[in-house]
Amino acid sequence: MRKGLMYFDIIVIGMGLSGLMAAKTAVESGMKVLIVGKGMGTLCLFSNTIDLLGTIPLSMEVEKGLYKWIIIHPEHPYSKVGLENIKKSFLEFNSIFSSHYSFKNENERNCLIPTPVGTLRPTYMIPNTMVPWNHQEEKRVILGFKGFKDFYADWIARRLNSRSITLSIPDLIRNEVTQIHLSRCFEKRLFRERIINEIKKHLQGEKFLGFPAILGIEDPYSVKSDLEQSLEAKIFEIPVLPPSIPGLRIFNRFKEWLIAKGATFLMGYQVTKAILKGKRCEGIEVSNAPITNLYCADRYILATGRFIGGGLKATSNSSLFETIFNLPVTKPKNQNEWFRKNFFDDHMIHEMGILTNKSFQPISNEGDIVLENIWVCGTILSGHKYLYEKSKEGIEISTGYMAVKSALEK
Repeated sequence: MRKGLMYFDIIVIGMGLSGLMAAKTAVESGMKVLIVGKGMGTLCLFSNTIDLLGTIPLSMEVEKGLYKWIIIHPEHPYSKVGLENIKKSFLEFNSIFSSHYSFKNENERNCLIPTPVGTLRPTYMIPNTMVPWNHQEEKRVILGFKGFKDFYADWIARRLNSRSITLSIPDLIRNEVTQIHLSRCFEKRLFRERIINEIKKHLQGEKFLGFPAILGIEDPYSVKSDLEQSLEAKIFEIPVLPPSIPGLRIFNRFKEWLIAKGATFLMGYQVTKAILKGKRCEGIEVSNAPITNLYCADRYILATGRFIGGGLKATSNSSLFETIFNLPVTKPKNQNEWFRKNFFDDHMIHEMGILTNKSFQPISNEGDIVLENIWVCGTILSGHKYLYEKSKEGIEISTGYMAVKSALEK
């Protein structure tokens, strides 16, 4: 069943971080905006912190490292955004958060944080609930919960030269111990009081306590502050295995802000067809079975991500395609070149994506614009290997911001 059409200034397809940044930029420019997507993208999988470029040494200022990177990698999304616009986009990203939950940076350099398996990884900005993580502090306790399978406190503590405590509170946690359930529990004062009493029984003078990143969804900083005051210790969150509660916090904040500013938010909807005429998109069909609606706009922002988000698909006969507009995808001719033998090698498939001009419009291999009112942002872009570069969120934030800025100039 197909219903009537609706008009917008800009339609953003995709609800990952790049799509959210694009929608925010468009709304702040006075546009009537629709953002549509099947889900929250990879925010719930990876985004515990904000990576910009993890290959920059810890001793080097990130701005200096980015400047060098842009010179060496002219086809990288950062080169198309430009250093000044990268900085502007990060300011715009942080502006959406209150002081109660914001993202911090250490001296304009990358910093190290623990991973869910106890190793250390570089990142650029961390939420203030992960401060004051200090990898040189020895008097630490890592806290876990019996039955919680996404965080192994004993293993992490051994890797971080720390002590661990595993708490068992069956009378308060009757259901399966999941991240969402624990996060909701931490938002209740009664639960926190019981946790505080249990922790006090096990402390041996430690003043730095590491919790899994589940200290509430709506107001984690208040939960952290309450625990710190009651335990007279510094509390920091440690990322857990997917899904990501910090990523959910980012998504919820953007969604709340966008709706308050008048954006239309269609979550759980799939774009099933693009209506193309010549070099323009005239509309998109959006399905939420059994209803299909037609939405039209002057400009469209594609922010669907690569394979996990469903923006790209591959077939067994070496075909690789973009799933909505059938935009050209950069790839080797031979599928044998997509992967290397060693799992941890730098695989070519991680560099495949949509080729664009400097304005983020999709282009052919010959450099011709494919669709004039489409702009592309996020990890679906070609020219980067975010897994190896540790640049995922930086690419999403900066290109989501810049794609809309470029679109509004047309």
